[in-house]
Amino acid sequence: MTAIRTERGLQGIAVALTAAAAVIGVSCRRQPAAPSAAGADSKVTELGSIEVTARLVEIPEGAIFKREMYDYATVLKYQVLEVHRGDVSEETIYIGHYNPFKPRSEAADRRVEGIGGNLEVFRAGQMHRMALEVPIDDYFMGGIVNKYFGRFEGPIYWAVWTDEAGE
Repeated sequence: MTAIRTERGLQGIAVALTAAAAVIGVSCRRQPAAPSAAGADSKVTELGSIEVTARLVEIPEGAIFKREMYDYATVLKYQVLEVHRGDVSEETIYIGHYNPFKPRSEAADRRVEGIGGNLEVFRAGQMHRMALEVPIDDYFMGGIVNKYFGRFEGPIYWAVWTDEAGE
């Protein structure tokens, strides 16, 4: 009888040690940054009435071009990953970015002030953490390149601040 108790006791200890090793292994493994922490700086968390982390789905051909004498906003399609503040009910949203051929830190000018971010270049698949306003017409009165015209219903958001939040 003592041998049976000892054997069961050893089995219990072995199970407990295996479980403890698994917990330690998982907790020590480097975890990727969650969208809620990635790309958070003071500007993106304070500006705009809406703040999201979203993946840039695509850049339509001809949506971003460089013309020195022409300032414009282009509309890009995003998949919302997380809403940090404000109200966004759609999974897919469309966001207008001013002078998208420039790094966000250089996009503002005397015509459109108060925009920026650390994003250097737009690439499909990137995650961006953005401070937004809506609708774009309340914040920007200029040329808008919208390759999605007539293909969706809903608002176009205005990008106030755009930071890279990974890929």
